[in-house]
Amino acid sequence: MPFARLADRRLLLVKGETASAFLQNLVTSDLDAIGGDEVRPSALLTPQGKILFDFLLSRIEDGIRIDVASIARADLLKRLTLYRLRAPIAFETPETEVFAIWDEEVGSVDRRFAETSVRRLYGEAPAGIEERPSAEFEALRIRAGIAEAERDFPASDVFPHDVLLDQNAGVSFKKGCYVGQEVVSRMQHRGTARRRLVLVEADGHLTPGAEIQAGERPIGTVLTATGGAGMAIVRIDRLAAALAADIALAADGVRVDVAIPPWAGYVLPEPAPAGEDAGS
Repeated sequence: MPFARLADRRLLLVKGETASAFLQNLVTSDLDAIGGDEVRPSALLTPQGKILFDFLLSRIEDGIRIDVASIARADLLKRLTLYRLRAPIAFETPETEVFAIWDEEVGSVDRRFAETSVRRLYGEAPAGIEERPSAEFEALRIRAGIAEAERDFPASDVFPHDVLLDQNAGVSFKKGCYVGQEVVSRMQHRGTARRRLVLVEADGHLTPGAEIQAGERPIGTVLTATGGAGMAIVRIDRLAAALAADIALAADGVRVDVAIPPWAGYVLPEPAPAGEDAGS
């Protein structure tokens, strides 16, 4: 059963009795819901509601562990320091190694995945388990439809709904205010999320950044891919219209098929009458 060393991930620890309360007022997820043997997705947003940083949160004895892209850790620390003010908390940036494990009952359950066999481990490499290249875990993640900032999309470019953070408990609609909350809540309650992540499959190579077209009409963009499998963000109203009209989809001239990730709970809207469009 394999594990992979994730060299592009680093930890930021928030320590102190009020660490959880401090983050609860800033990030999208509900920290009170985090169990002791799991990691959960979350994000810190811009005031306009777009993802500035995304990360995994888990509990440690004296605070909260943040598992974030290594290239984003320093900027995240600066941002959290600005919000700290007089809060009695401390930040630490250990060089602890991060591991992904799958098909094994070791480590903390990664709640982004529907299967509880995908886990996270921090510190020492697990003994007695085969190490595999990190690319194998990345392929697993991509095929599951789990997008990550910096690797799959740039900061400040997408809303939580776009990359399904609202579908995997990465956003709480019941807790109090957090940065960007008003925009995200309005999108949720008015049902105005028009862009969504989908899985894409092609017979040929998929190029990240390639435009997906229905006929000659653009409907979305490939985020990332491994071979012929990838993730894309699409306008779901345009996708629904294309599927209803049996219009083939293509990216860079290669035919693609799309699917909603099995764990996601959203559905495609009813196609608009011919000639109507909800805007750009």
